[in-house]
Amino acid sequence: MATRQSAHSGQDENVIRPGRRLAASVLIIGALMDMIDVTIVNVALPTIRRSLHASSTQLEWVVSAYMLAFAASLIVAGNLGDRFGRKRMFLLGVGLFGAASMCAGLSATGAELIAARAVQGAAAAVMAPQVLATFRVIFTTTKERGKAFAAYGAMLGFASAIGLVLGGVLTEADVFGWSWRTVFFVNVPVAAFSLIAGVRLIPETRDTTARRPNLARGAVLAASLVAVVYPLLEGRELGWPAWTWGLLAAGVVGVTGLAVAEERHPRSQYAPLLRARLLRVPAFAAGIGVQLVFSAGLQGFFLMAALWLQIGEHFSPMRAGLTSVAFSVGSFIGAPVAVPLAQRYGRRSLVTGALLMAGGIAAVGAFADRVGIDGSPWAVVPGLVVAGVGLAVLIIPLVNVVLAAAPAEAAGGTSGVFSTAQQLGGAIGVAVLGTVFFDSVAGGHSFAGALRHTAPYAVGAFVLCGLLSLLLPRTAVSEDVINADVPRTAPDHAFMRLYNSIRGQAVIARGPESRAN
Repeated sequence: MATRQSAHSGQDENVIRPGRRLAASVLIIGALMDMIDVTIVNVALPTIRRSLHASSTQLEWVVSAYMLAFAASLIVAGNLGDRFGRKRMFLLGVGLFGAASMCAGLSATGAELIAARAVQGAAAAVMAPQVLATFRVIFTTTKERGKAFAAYGAMLGFASAIGLVLGGVLTEADVFGWSWRTVFFVNVPVAAFSLIAGVRLIPETRDTTARRPNLARGAVLAASLVAVVYPLLEGRELGWPAWTWGLLAAGVVGVTGLAVAEERHPRSQYAPLLRARLLRVPAFAAGIGVQLVFSAGLQGFFLMAALWLQIGEHFSPMRAGLTSVAFSVGSFIGAPVAVPLAQRYGRRSLVTGALLMAGGIAAVGAFADRVGIDGSPWAVVPGLVVAGVGLAVLIIPLVNVVLAAAPAEAAGGTSGVFSTAQQLGGAIGVAVLGTVFFDSVAGGHSFAGALRHTAPYAVGAFVLCGLLSLLLPRTAVSEDVINADVPRTAPDHAFMRLYNSIRGQAVIARGPESRAN
């Protein structure tokens, strides 16, 4: 069902339209901070480790805190924007992101940096849902939206690759003696510009039919997600006491209980969080499973790869970033052919993408020792390119399958659940693969040896993605409409497909973010 949306000020679309391109530019610039920040921080992690004398667990938290806060906040933040104004929430997110970036750059300890990263993640979750939702209002024709979303997707795709290089350049340049701190300080002027320009140029929009977010249930979701990830991150250093397993179980019970409560005791005045009934749809459940496992393998492996290149092989931050760009190149190669392949070969194409990722990562692990011979990264570049191609072939069609399995009236919320699963999977992957990696280092292995020992776990995750893909619809691009009594509207469905395809193409170390209704 299409939702009716209007400008907050009561202006009609003819008043909004004249400045829509400038407004879109400001929204995209704000969104770029989030995408760049993911890859730029990964490259700086080894330098952060030396500067702050951070423990291995704290390094994992620097990455996971961001993703966990993002996952816990995204759906509620989307609801707040729909109800109270997307411009208002976007500007709030931008301001908070800039302030948190300043605090991150000023951090004197690992704990302070982790806290700032958590705030950054929550702020990014406040920003992200508002961008595409605002685009949908200010661009009123399919052609206009297509051009706007294409520009958005291209910018985000390049941002991921740029972040890898920029992180190395800024860290290595040591501007003003700030070293790694520059990767956070660079967000501050961008946030300031976005705030000033956003106040003047972005129109206020909202969904006149939006229901209130259920903040109490949102808090339960956030606490449950933390309860799942915290023991996985801290368990290794604490020796896995019994309470860590109890806390993990409590987190799983909390998420499950919330889903059951939402299904059995829905509250019509509140927007739903998890839409548990959709998990009964095989295509949706399998797609969410693929996204969660995929993100776990991707985030976990590339965190370890960054540490291996810089600490184990003594690569400079810039050289490590340039090496990782090979993965981005692969994803750009695969992006244009991903949907045509899925249209022709169905779910077999997605299985192939998962196996390409598994093979590429296996090759990186197998040839890791070759990098140490002459200090050249070329031994692992082919594996990274293959893995990047596999990412595009798997993830871009996947979002179409998941959205095709959901009724149009739940499209926004469905994509919110999809993105939440992606962020949670990434946090879990960092925790699990990080435990294996650092245990190997503590056991006397070199960093290359630890990478070889960790790589099979990432490979296993991608093979599992391939197996789960076999549960998807045979065509992989369409599915019988579920809940036949719920009509679909072509514009809504096309919008969500295009939206998620764009975000899928932009993925390097992040999955699609989406508006949550």
